Amino acid sequence: MKRVLGISNRVKSELIQQKWYVNPTRTKTLNPARFIGEPFIQSRSFCSDSNNSFPREIIKLFNNEKDSTASCSGFDQEESRFVPDISNLRDDLLENAHDLAKIEETLDSSYLFPRYGSSAVIELLNQLKSKPQLALKVFSWRFKKIHQGVTLDSEEYVKGIMIAGRVKDIDLAVELFMEAGNAGRRKASTYNALMSAYLYNGLDWKCRKLFIEMKEEVNVAPTIVTYNILTSLYGRLCLVPYMEKIFLEIKDSNLSPNITTYNNLISGYVTAWQFEKMEWMYEFMVQGPVKPDNNTHLYMLRGYAHWKRVDKMEMTYELVKDVVNEKHLVLIRMMIGVYCDSSDPDRVRKIEALLKIIRKADYRRWLHVKLIKVYADDNMIERMQSYIDDAFDRNTRVVAKRVMYSIIASYYRHNAVEDLSKFVKQAESARWRICRSLYHCKMAMYSSHNRIEEMEKVLEEMEQSGIEPTKKTFMIMYKAYTNYGHRAKVEQLLGNMFKHGFEIPGDAFSS
Repeated sequence: MKRVLGISNRVKSELIQQKWYVNPTRTKTLNPARFIGEPFIQSRSFCSDSNNSFPREIIKLFNNEKDSTASCSGFDQEESRFVPDISNLRDDLLENAHDLAKIEETLDSSYLFPRYGSSAVIELLNQLKSKPQLALKVFSWRFKKIHQGVTLDSEEYVKGIMIAGRVKDIDLAVELFMEAGNAGRRKASTYNALMSAYLYNGLDWKCRKLFIEMKEEVNVAPTIVTYNILTSLYGRLCLVPYMEKIFLEIKDSNLSPNITTYNNLISGYVTAWQFEKMEWMYEFMVQGPVKPDNNTHLYMLRGYAHWKRVDKMEMTYELVKDVVNEKHLVLIRMMIGVYCDSSDPDRVRKIEALLKIIRKADYRRWLHVKLIKVYADDNMIERMQSYIDDAFDRNTRVVAKRVMYSIIASYYRHNAVEDLSKFVKQAESARWRICRSLYHCKMAMYSSHNRIEEMEKVLEEMEQSGIEPTKKTFMIMYKAYTNYGHRAKVEQLLGNMFKHGFEIPGDAFSS
């Protein structure tokens, strides 16, 4: 524990002192490139298209990658003119996404690649990032050109590794990484690409192992992107001390943390539920050189929601309201859940305002159950009944006792004995959580209306449901009988109480 606190204190110290500066880029001498024999990609399957996109947080890790040799790092005025033509080519490829022969024919007939080379390839792969299977076909076509004397740029290998990671083909990603080394094209960005592929596919230990190998490489040094990958990795694993240690290593490497670095730290603190550290880091960003962005505020919104800090959650929501409403409905659901658990007197109005943003297709059972409890606790019986009926229609089960207690109490406060009776039957059929209090409430309400026979039938219902009567069960019946003068029934009931081993009421024989 002392070690953990020590790392955290040093993190604060380094941040406050602001000793960050950028290390000059080191030049790497490349080995002579070699050519590959029969392309291995030919034997791979291209039959399916995937809509699974690379996680946003992993894509962002590459936002600050600096590669002076990669032609995609910036186009000159002449090269920028081919972007519209690349877009047209992309559209043609999308129309024939399942026809490999047509794809290769389209690529072969394009003037873009003989003229612009790797720049055109990289731009096309960038435009196909949402279609990784199609991007893999394009990369396969490009890879085959090695037989024709074409050499792949280092950034092309990076793109290939990233695409392989996105289609969950780690073997291909590793093979491309090795080929990049054999061709003298292995750089920091190549290591970063494979580390990200490992991270995306849940191979955390391989990601860490590759980082160790990278540090042992003579001509390759970790970049800020490398460290961002590691802070993301440790943050997702709730290994906060390791995440903070990597953050300190950035300083020791003479690199400057960027917005992604700070966002990863905040995200890691949120994941580990270390909300005070989350808040401290955010306040530092507000006052420091790297200001919070939308992603920072999204992480903070999630953190405050988990922390149940309604006031700060609302303030943060106002900063990114439009983005959240359009793209982050999961955060809207989280906020509704927080309001459901809060004591905010205006919570129903706030909840219903947020519910309007959520589409019906985004239905969540857990949220539906919370809303039933809210309306029950706030005595809004019609709204409660509407959500209960909807839950039955959707086969949504309620298994929490506290929710059932709230429903029972709401019916009792409104003296809605018929509604309660109907609800009990439906709840039994739908296999909701059946508790003794359901029947006790039903008995008490029948007794208050002098509906003695119906009250007695509830005891039979309890037996059918396998719920044993308690002293409270008999006391409800005892008070009903005595209040309405059913002396014979009182005597019979006292016999049953004695039989079950319950204490006889003190006033039973007073008259």
